[in-house]
Amino acid sequence: MLNISIVLYHPQWEQEVLPLVEELLRIKCLRKIYLLDNSEQKANSQELIANNRKVRYIFNDANLGYGRAHNIALRESVLYRTEFHLVMNADIQVRAEDIDAMYAFMVQHPEVGQLMPRVVSPDGTQQYLAKRLPTPLDVFGRRFLPAWLMARRNRRYELRDLDLSRPQNAPYLSGCFMMLRMEAVLEARLFDERYFMYPEDIDLTRTIHRHWLTLYYPEWTITHAHTRASYKEKHMLWIHIRNICRYFNKWGWLFDRERYTFNNL
Repeated sequence: MLNISIVLYHPQWEQEVLPLVEELLRIKCLRKIYLLDNSEQKANSQELIANNRKVRYIFNDANLGYGRAHNIALRESVLYRTEFHLVMNADIQVRAEDIDAMYAFMVQHPEVGQLMPRVVSPDGTQQYLAKRLPTPLDVFGRRFLPAWLMARRNRRYELRDLDLSRPQNAPYLSGCFMMLRMEAVLEARLFDERYFMYPEDIDLTRTIHRHWLTLYYPEWTITHAHTRASYKEKHMLWIHIRNICRYFNKWGWLFDRERYTFNNL
């Protein structure tokens, strides 16, 4: 069976959350959907949420951050011995039958610890969300250096030098959509809660990647309305910088042997 968790922060209920939940309830392998609300105010009672036993709304009464909030649901997957768990954003559009197909793929391929499909923007352009592990230059150069100066390096970082019409075993898969095998997540000890948001997906994927395949698998396509908040809001930029510094403090700034090995594989 499959659990799904979605972290919310001042969400657009009518336009975004409720249509997504309605689609997810069509999933055949679904056990439960967890809506983890980090907003300051509790959402008004919604009929779809209140009256469906497969939907659990959790109001955290504080902004716990991305990984810490998802860990609430992941621990329930551990408690109920749910084999798979899907971490996803509210701004995703996906078909229920595709998630059932991904679930079947994971069941048939026990070597896969994590899976992410092809991700496109609402206009149909591909988002390059399967990547090599970042160096400090990859992260800060993309944000603060001219695009032309980083173009060649960005192509390699975003795996554009590979054939993305084929599956790739990438050491970094975006947190917008993470189909996770709970056995692999338990080995990784869930999300590292020291990150408020942003690099927790890099951290978890690379830890799972040590012993499992972490696959970009383009047989299925989802749509992601990516806002890139840290490029638009100074407050979010500061959060991004602070947390990515925590990531490099943990794994190494210039010397990260595992990064070198994974990226060259």
